[in-house]
Amino acid sequence: MTAATALAALIRQDQGRLLAALVARIGDFSRAEEALQEALASAHVHWGRAGVPSNPVAWLLRVGLRKAIDGYRREGRETEKARNLAPLLRQEADLAEDIADERLRLIFTCCHPVLDRKSQVALTLRCIAGLTTAQIAAAFLDAEPTMGQRLSRAKARLAQAGVGFVVPGPEAWTARLGAVLDVVYLVFNQGYHQGPRAGCGLCEEALFLARLLVTLCPDQAEVEGILALMALTHARRAARIGSDGALVPPAEQDRTLWDAALLAEGQRLLEAALPRRAPGPFQIKAALAACIMAPEGPDWRQSLALYDALLRFEPSPVIELNRAVVLMELGLLEAADALVASLQADLACYQPLMAVQAELHARQSRWAESRSAYAAAIAAAPSAADALFLRKRLSALPH
Repeated sequence: MTAATALAALIRQDQGRLLAALVARIGDFSRAEEALQEALASAHVHWGRAGVPSNPVAWLLRVGLRKAIDGYRREGRETEKARNLAPLLRQEADLAEDIADERLRLIFTCCHPVLDRKSQVALTLRCIAGLTTAQIAAAFLDAEPTMGQRLSRAKARLAQAGVGFVVPGPEAWTARLGAVLDVVYLVFNQGYHQGPRAGCGLCEEALFLARLLVTLCPDQAEVEGILALMALTHARRAARIGSDGALVPPAEQDRTLWDAALLAEGQRLLEAALPRRAPGPFQIKAALAACIMAPEGPDWRQSLALYDALLRFEPSPVIELNRAVVLMELGLLEAADALVASLQADLACYQPLMAVQAELHARQSRWAESRSAYAAAIAAAPSAADALFLRKRLSALPH
C-alpha cells in the first residue's frame, strides 16, 4: 500500500477519531482542526519518503499536538503561551500507542444546547464525519460561504460559553439526546447515499456511536430504535447493488447476501424497544425496515399503519411520498395517485417523486406518462446505480 493510499484510507476511517482526540487535548475546535490539517500535510511528505509508520493514528496525533504547540509558541503573550504549552508538552511526551476514542464526547459537545439544531448537525458532520464545508452546504442547500460562517460562529459560540468537552450526566440528556440521535442518523444517511462501498466507513462510524449511546443510555427506547434502524438497513448493504451495477430494491434483493449478525442485532433491539411503550420516530422507522425485510416478504399493510403513526411525529411531504408507495404496493392506485398529485408543489424537483410517478403511471397502463416520468427521474438520478435501475424499468415498458 502506498503512502498516499494509506493516508486516504486513514482520513476516511479515522479523521473523526483524530479530531476528537485533538479537541480533547487542546480544548479548541479551530486550533485542533488546523493542527490536524498540518499533521496530514506532514504525513503526505514524510510517509512518502520514509514509509507508513507502524501506528499511523498515533503518529498523526503526536504530530498534530506538536503543530498545536508550535502555534502557541508563535503567539506573543508569554503567560498565556506558557499556560497552554505545559499540558500539551506533557501529553506529547507521554502519548501512548493506544488512543482513547473521544468521539462520543465530541458529538455531545457539538450538540450542546447553546447551538441551534442546524448548527449542531453541521458541526457534527464536520467534526465527526469529516465532511467538507462544501458537502455540508450541499446537504442543507446552502451556499458554501454561508455554511462556512455558520460553522465558524458555532465554534466561537462554544468557546465563548465555556462548554466542557464531556459526556453530560443523565440530567442533561433530555436537552441533548434528541440532537445527538439526529446527527448520528445524518452521518449514517450520508454514508448510505454514498453507496455500499464508498459510504461504508460513515455507516460504520454511525453504528459505533449508536452502540456507545446504547451503553451510555441503557433502556432508552429511541436509542435502541436508532441502532435497530441502522443495523437493519446496513444488513442489506451487500445486496443493494446487483451484478450489473443497478440498484436492487429491498423486496427484490438476494436475502442470502444480508448480514445475519446485523439483522439479528436490529431485530433484538427492536423487540427490546417497543415494549417500553415510549414510541418515537426512530423506533417506527426501524419497524418499517423490519416490515420490508419480513421473512415471508414485505408486509405492506403493516407498513401503511406505521407510516400513519410516523406522520404524527414527523409530518413531511417526503414521508407522505413513502406512504404513497405503500398504497401503490397494496394496489390502491387511485389513492396513491391522488396523494402523489397533492405533493407535486412541495416536491416538484425531488427525484424520488419522479421515480414514483413513473412506476405509478406504469401500473395504471399510462405508458406515455410513465416514459416521460422515467426520463425525468433518470436525468435527475443521484447515482449511476439508481439511473441503471430506472433504465431497466423503462426498457421493460410495452412499446
